[in-house]
Amino acid sequence: MRSRFRSDRRLTLRMTVTLFLLGLLYVGFVAALIVLLKSWLLVVVLVGAVFVAQFWFSDRIALFAMRGRVVERAEYPELHAVVDRLCAIADMPKPVVAVSGMDMPNAFATGRDPDHAVVCVTTGLLRRLEPAELEGVLAHELSHVAHKDVAVITVASFLGVVAGLVVRFAFYSQLFGGGRRDQNTAVVLATVIGVSAAVYAISFLLIRALSRYRELAADRAAALLTGRPSALSAALTKVSGDIARIPTKDLRTAQAFNAFYFTPATGKEPGVERFFSTHPSLEQRLEQLGRISAELGEAAVPGTGGAGTGGAGKAG
Repeated sequence: MRSRFRSDRRLTLRMTVTLFLLGLLYVGFVAALIVLLKSWLLVVVLVGAVFVAQFWFSDRIALFAMRGRVVERAEYPELHAVVDRLCAIADMPKPVVAVSGMDMPNAFATGRDPDHAVVCVTTGLLRRLEPAELEGVLAHELSHVAHKDVAVITVASFLGVVAGLVVRFAFYSQLFGGGRRDQNTAVVLATVIGVSAAVYAISFLLIRALSRYRELAADRAAALLTGRPSALSAALTKVSGDIARIPTKDLRTAQAFNAFYFTPATGKEPGVERFFSTHPSLEQRLEQLGRISAELGEAAVPGTGGAGTGGAGKAG
């Protein structure tokens, strides 16, 4: 079923090209492993197990890592109400709604398809945002689900995960078993490490490039669906500023999931490393939303008082 989120042909093209290139890389990588390890069964079992775990259980893995839990309407009535309203406007299935107890203000969407999706927000986000701002963030996350780029990022990152696992396995095998191995085995292991590292680096760059574009696409889709790009701009500014004040050591655990977040848990705007970032810069995102706001002739979103969303939290 097609949602009413604005389709993005450029995003679809980028996802297709990225998956095609990663597919070629994947075939070459598996073939190289089979030749080097001389065991197609070992390679197939390893690759198959990681793929099943990452694709089918990606939502559970993400929720577990981020200390998120599924919440019912009775516990977070206003949060459910916002998701219900947006799903009705977008004509899409309602995802599972979850909340993480983390103070870091953020949100993410995960799941293999729109019928098995989860949208999770942190209590830090609920406490800081006004209702219109929260709606913009949730529309952004729902657009990821509707555009299916959550599933594409999950599948695309699979190759990097496998390559990373192979590098670690081969490295430790070489490190702790070197004295008991002949020279040919050492050469094979060194080659496996080299091939896996190269595959990881290429997949890393391809995924980061796609991730940056999909964030801009989600901002566009959310702004057009809600008709209030300035509310999304306010949320971006507020969340990015608050994350920048969180000590880096407290963000390290969350950084592994940056590709899925509304705003990256880096604590600073990227410099030269922006070419390796999962998100475009805040300036780029605000500039795009400003153009959309001008096109829509949108007036500034009126304040709703000094209180945050409060009611989106637990029911009293």
